[in-house]
Amino acid sequence: MADQSVEAPDGHVSHGVRTVRWEASSDGPVVVLLDQRRLPVEEVELVCTDVPALVEAIRTLAVRGAPVLGIVGAYGVALAAARGYDVTEAANLLAQARPTAVNLGYGVRRAAGAYDAALAAGGGAEQAAGVALAEARALHREDAEASSRMAAHGLALLEELLPGGGFRVLTHCNTGALVSGGAGTALAVAVWAHHKGQLRRLWVDETRPLLQGARLTAYEAARAGMAYTLLTDNAAGSLFAAGEVDAVLIGADRIAADGSVANKVGSYPLAVLAKYHHVPFIVVAPSTTVDLATPDGAAIEIEQRPAHEVTMVPHPGASAGGRGAAASAPLAPVGTQAYNPAFDVTPPDLVTAIVTEEGAVAPVTAAGLAELVGRSQPDRGVPSG
Repeated sequence: MADQSVEAPDGHVSHGVRTVRWEASSDGPVVVLLDQRRLPVEEVELVCTDVPALVEAIRTLAVRGAPVLGIVGAYGVALAAARGYDVTEAANLLAQARPTAVNLGYGVRRAAGAYDAALAAGGGAEQAAGVALAEARALHREDAEASSRMAAHGLALLEELLPGGGFRVLTHCNTGALVSGGAGTALAVAVWAHHKGQLRRLWVDETRPLLQGARLTAYEAARAGMAYTLLTDNAAGSLFAAGEVDAVLIGADRIAADGSVANKVGSYPLAVLAKYHHVPFIVVAPSTTVDLATPDGAAIEIEQRPAHEVTMVPHPGASAGGRGAAASAPLAPVGTQAYNPAFDVTPPDLVTAIVTEEGAVAPVTAAGLAELVGRSQPDRGVPSG
C-alpha cells in the first residue's frame, strides 16, 4: 500500500495511506480506492471502472469523509468522460450518492464544469476528458495543501486558547488522511500537536454504529505513534466531568451560511457537553465545506442510514458496512425499528471556532464565514453585512 507523506511543522512526516488515485490500465483508466470498510484488519483496494461502482463505494462507505468525497466525485466525472459515458448522467448519479456532504457535489460540479467549458470552446470529447481529469487532479492537490494549512491554523488556535501545551483532545468519527488528499482536517491538528510534543492524550470516540473512530481514527493514531485512548460514545460525559478534556476537535460534512455544522451524529451532544464544561469546541474543515446557499441548520438535508446498521452486528471477518443479513447477525429482535441518522447539526452558538485553510472564524458568524469563503473562492463570497 503506497503512502502519502505530509510534512508536519517541525520537519516530521505524517504517513497516511493513499485513499484515492487515478490509474491507467490496459482496459482503460480506473479510480482506485482504499476500502475503508476493511480497516483496520486489512488494507484492500477497490478498482472502479465505471461510475456505478464509485457510487456504490460512496454509499456503502468504502470511501467516506467530506473532502475526499469531493476528490472522488471529480475523478468520477473524469472517468465517465474518459470512457465515453454520458457525463451529465454520471455527474447527477455521483452528486446524489450522499446528500449531506457538500464537498461531493462541489467536486462533481468542478470537473463537469471544466468538461463542459472545454466542449463549448470547441474541443473534442477526448480533449474535454483530459481537461476534466486535470481539474480533478488540481482539486486533489489543493485539498492536500489545504490540509497542511488547516493543521497550522488549528494548532495556533489551540496554543492561543490553551497556553502551555499538554493538550488532551477529544475527537469524533474520523478526520485524518483517510478523509483527505493530505493529512486530513481535525485529526491533522492533533497530529501536528503530537509532532511538536504538545499532545498529552487523544481521546477517540468509538463513533457508533459503524465505528469509524474505533476502526479508522485509532488506526491512523497508531500509525502516527500518538498516545490515544478509545472510549464508547456515551462515556464522553464522564471524561468532561472528570476534567480530562481540554478541547474537542471535529470535522464537518456541511457548514451552513449561519455557521451551523452538520457532522457525524454524536457531534451535537459533544458540543453541549463542551459548552457546559467550558471546553473549546473547534470545527476543522476546508472552505469548500461551507455552503453559503444553505441558510441554516434546518435547511441541511440529513442522510438516514439503513436500520440494519443498528439492529445487526457484522459476522467476524465481514467488512464493516456489509449489507444485509448475509453479512450480519441479529443484535435486536426481528422487526425492531431503528433511528439511524448519519449526521446531526450543531448550532453556531455552541461552536468556539471554525478553522479552514484561510484561518479561523471566532466567534462564528454569517458575516465572518462569508468573508472567509470570499478570500479562498472569490466567486462564492458574499459581502459581509
